[in-house]
Amino acid sequence: MTVPFQTALVTGGASGLGRATARHLAQLGARVAVLDLSQERASAVADEIGGVGISADVSDAKAVAAAFDTACDALGSAPRIVVNCAGIGTAARILPRDGVLPFAAFEQTLRINLLGTYIVMSHAAQRMSTLETLDGDGTRGVIINTASVAWQDGQIGQAAYAASKGGIASLTLPAARELARVGVRVMAIAPGLFETAMTDSLPEDVRASIAANIPFPSRLGHAGEYALLVEHIVRNPFLNGTVIRLDGGVRLQPR
Repeated sequence: MTVPFQTALVTGGASGLGRATARHLAQLGARVAVLDLSQERASAVADEIGGVGISADVSDAKAVAAAFDTACDALGSAPRIVVNCAGIGTAARILPRDGVLPFAAFEQTLRINLLGTYIVMSHAAQRMSTLETLDGDGTRGVIINTASVAWQDGQIGQAAYAASKGGIASLTLPAARELARVGVRVMAIAPGLFETAMTDSLPEDVRASIAANIPFPSRLGHAGEYALLVEHIVRNPFLNGTVIRLDGGVRLQPR
């Protein structure tokens, strides 16, 4: 069984959750545009899955518009699935011990994570709205954004990150309500602690300590499990306007 939508665009698609999602959608039969800040890495993943690699800074509206033009030309139509995985993780206290207030880090985190998601979502909705409907419900497409469990469980040092992911979670319902008129669903996934480049760099004892706090299964999440949830959201037409935690039951401690 193939996914009901045959064209997809995945941001942050050259690594981690985005790469796993791009690969999984391609295996299900979708033609995938892999968007990443690095053209080289985007092209490498695209070559592997028979897609197209595109470079863009998601916080740059003009660059994202150009990326959608490229994707539409390469895919033969606007993407019917858009998954936003591009983002950065930052760690900075509101009151650092060195006394230097991290305003620049806060602004950058919101620009990339929150504004970037909004820009991509807006361009995706605009392109999807021009497509033919697929069924009697008037379905045109689905947008899946990536929040984080830090949206609800933000730890010390995660003020910027939690704020950016909380914004993504909060825009899910109003976006879904607005885009309902053009047949576009909007969902968000809030991953917990996953195996990514960030956690790969941690010492093994630290990784083991993190995993021990996850109720079940007591391990870090696999990127493929995120991709499986993307698949289910795409397949299930009644999922709309909500945030799904994908976390093994973990609740983050203050630090």
